[in-house]
Amino acid sequence: MNAILDKRNLKFAMVGSGSWATALVKLIMNHQEKIAWFIRDQKNIDRVMKNHRNKVYLSSVILEPERLIMSTDINEIVSWGDVLIFCIPSAYFEGVMQKLTVPLDNKFIVSAIKGFVGQKTIAEYFHDEHKIPYDRIGVVSGPCHAEEVGMERLSYLTFTSKHLDSAKKLCDFFKCDYINTTPGTDIYGVEYAAALKNIYAIAVGICHGLGYGDNFTSVLMTSSFKEMVDFLNASHPDPNRNVMTSPYLGDLLVTGYSQFSRNRTFGSMIGKGYSVQNAQVEMNMVAEGYYASKAINEINKKYQVEMPIAEAVFEIIHEMKYPAYVINRLAEKLY
Repeated sequence: MNAILDKRNLKFAMVGSGSWATALVKLIMNHQEKIAWFIRDQKNIDRVMKNHRNKVYLSSVILEPERLIMSTDINEIVSWGDVLIFCIPSAYFEGVMQKLTVPLDNKFIVSAIKGFVGQKTIAEYFHDEHKIPYDRIGVVSGPCHAEEVGMERLSYLTFTSKHLDSAKKLCDFFKCDYINTTPGTDIYGVEYAAALKNIYAIAVGICHGLGYGDNFTSVLMTSSFKEMVDFLNASHPDPNRNVMTSPYLGDLLVTGYSQFSRNRTFGSMIGKGYSVQNAQVEMNMVAEGYYASKAINEINKKYQVEMPIAEAVFEIIHEMKYPAYVINRLAEKLY
């Protein structure tokens, strides 16, 4: 196990203040007396102090401000923590990181970001750009909507690290009565699966907006899963990977079917005739699949995996092709 995770009086810091970040803060506070929290907007900090809630995101969760060390200065928060959990929309990640000036030496990095920086996963970014060894990087994934964590509904998370002992230790920090945790070592697979499932949820949403029903959706989801597995096996083969488990198939299913899925919602708006820009503005939340679609389109130029569903989404939301035409053509390739 990494020595940092064995440290006495281990301190956690959260970088990000959206719904998922708020849900993870709630979970960490089950085991930690205090947590440092980077929140970009001072007004949000003031609201948490006054109302004991993140009024902007996941307002159902009651927080304890006296146990939170909140700041708009990322360097203050990163300096305080031993375990740094990054939970920023991928589109804003580099902008936030540009403000980071303190070193990441002796820090354990946990990514809760389901997206890419350019064509790199978050783990690859920290390893390549900040020279963080993989034994100090973990990833949290799984079919787990922030809203249901806020309501304390039974949910499942997978914590992945190249070192299984580190993954097991991370599981201990987050497990509680309503969160089951599982360790894993497939750090590449879970990051790519988490990004791909958002693309496929957009596809489901587009089809829903166009008026396709459950029968077609079931075929679309089945084909999406096959497409995901084909890509994972081609890009990062792992003989120990079990794609039938929750961070792969489970996360795909919940993101494609759930009412809480912002990617499905975004796709549905596109299918109903919204422009990409108008859908993004009206949602006031980031649909990670929009950015992942562009990244996967570029990454797959190297691997040349047949990915008609991902390609269809790219054509609709980035090349502005007519959704009904693209999906009608896609439907002929599904079975």
